[in-house]
Amino acid sequence: MGTTEAGDHTVIFDHAREPVGIDFPDIFNVAVAFIDRHLAEARADRCAIRSVAGDISYRVLAENVACAAHVLTARGLCRGERLVMVVKDCPEFFYIFWGAVKAGIVPVVLNTLLRAQDYRYYIEDCGCAGVVCSPDLADTVFAACATAAPPPRWQASTTEIVAAMAGAPAAFAPAPTGPLEDCFWLYSSGSTGKAKGVVHVHRDMVVICQRYGIGVAGIREDDIVFCAGKLFFSFGFGGGMIFPLWAGATTILCDEKSSAQMAFAMIERFHPTVYFAVPTLYAQQLHEIEQHPRDLGSIRRALSAGEALPAAIFQKWKDLTGIAILDGIGSTEVLHIFVSNRPDDIRPGSSGRPVPGFEVKIVDEDDRELGANEIGVLMVKAQSNARCYWNNPEKTATTMRGAWLYTGDMYYVDDDGYYVNAGRCDDMIKVGAMWCSPIEIEGRLLEHPKLREAAVVGRRDDDGMIKPAAHIVLKNPDDATEATIEELKQHCKTSLAGYKYPRWFHFVEQLPKTATGKIQRFRLREGD
Repeated sequence: MGTTEAGDHTVIFDHAREPVGIDFPDIFNVAVAFIDRHLAEARADRCAIRSVAGDISYRVLAENVACAAHVLTARGLCRGERLVMVVKDCPEFFYIFWGAVKAGIVPVVLNTLLRAQDYRYYIEDCGCAGVVCSPDLADTVFAACATAAPPPRWQASTTEIVAAMAGAPAAFAPAPTGPLEDCFWLYSSGSTGKAKGVVHVHRDMVVICQRYGIGVAGIREDDIVFCAGKLFFSFGFGGGMIFPLWAGATTILCDEKSSAQMAFAMIERFHPTVYFAVPTLYAQQLHEIEQHPRDLGSIRRALSAGEALPAAIFQKWKDLTGIAILDGIGSTEVLHIFVSNRPDDIRPGSSGRPVPGFEVKIVDEDDRELGANEIGVLMVKAQSNARCYWNNPEKTATTMRGAWLYTGDMYYVDDDGYYVNAGRCDDMIKVGAMWCSPIEIEGRLLEHPKLREAAVVGRRDDDGMIKPAAHIVLKNPDDATEATIEELKQHCKTSLAGYKYPRWFHFVEQLPKTATGKIQRFRLREGD
């Protein structure tokens, strides 16, 4: 048994209890446990955030969180109201996110790579009272605010928020929230392409940090943590913010787009001891390392999730760097990884074993639990499971089945008890750990005047990473040229987020369909 205390917000960890065994008081504001606690535990002068702009101590972080809470409430945001955040990875993200949580306001964290029409959907869907964004995203985000119905009451850039914080008090009494009160949202895409608001409560971050961040990843107070994934999706949210914060460690932030060169630059400059990246990025870095060796000697632990890590990538990375990658499977709905390899228990090509405190099972279409080597859908039971999908009771009912979450991931357990990914049970495509809807990509393709029909599926590249592949029927077969392919790529890139454009184009005479006219994408995947 263990405890952590922050004022009256004592949390008890009873490792003998199942399935999770973490008890919370009736009044519990998680910002106290993640921010204020470090001052009480003598970490005030330790570095919390490191970036090219300089270091931020835990004392400065706590003061700025309090200032941000004052600014947000002064703008009329009330407990339980939503605040949309379209903010790049920077200290201001921490100030505003935790300031909102401390005030009982619910931050809704959005992808920073989208377009105005996407942001309009999110703003309308969540019914937010306010919107805050990075200055270089203001034109796009404010355009979405102007056309949203209803529009948010106010919008501001982070620059405006920080300017207002300069005159605010450096202390703020936390809202008396409960552990099961709504705390924050992330968005997760679904098979129809409509993004769903995933509602997490105050206790969820503690559970995932204690069970995975401390228990499996083994993050310590003396660690320097760098996550190449962005804070706006759950993998980066965990590795880049909540795991290092919970441990009292240092996190490295970079507001640049994720790339192999960016990751190498941050690693060689700041020397992290713990490194999070998705398999696609590990593969890109391997190409660079084979040409030009890089200094990765500071890293004691490398972690991966977001998509399955091919065994070949694991082995090549270990051969070239001497570091074993701990791969796992997680989800936005569970908040992070719930099945994982361990430092002393690795099976390349698998997701490992269940994280202690999480129950998992594999079921058939009738929800009957399957045995070893039988492929079915992975389900997970955890104290960190999301409360619901916002304003979507039908999807909530089909996915959140009592205490169990139906992940939509196809898995089997091998004879030794390791969980192996067998793909998705729907048509979603995961590119660089971010979901893509084939319907969205097909819709854009079909706006091109040369196309009659289009179908998009996932295909593995030479490194085993999934990327979109388009199968298209042209109005004029004579247009089946390389010039047309380049036109279609640019057509997609001008309207879709950068990672969503198809990497391959297949000209076909017709698409496989059911008797009712539905495209059979699984036949196209078989054809690849």
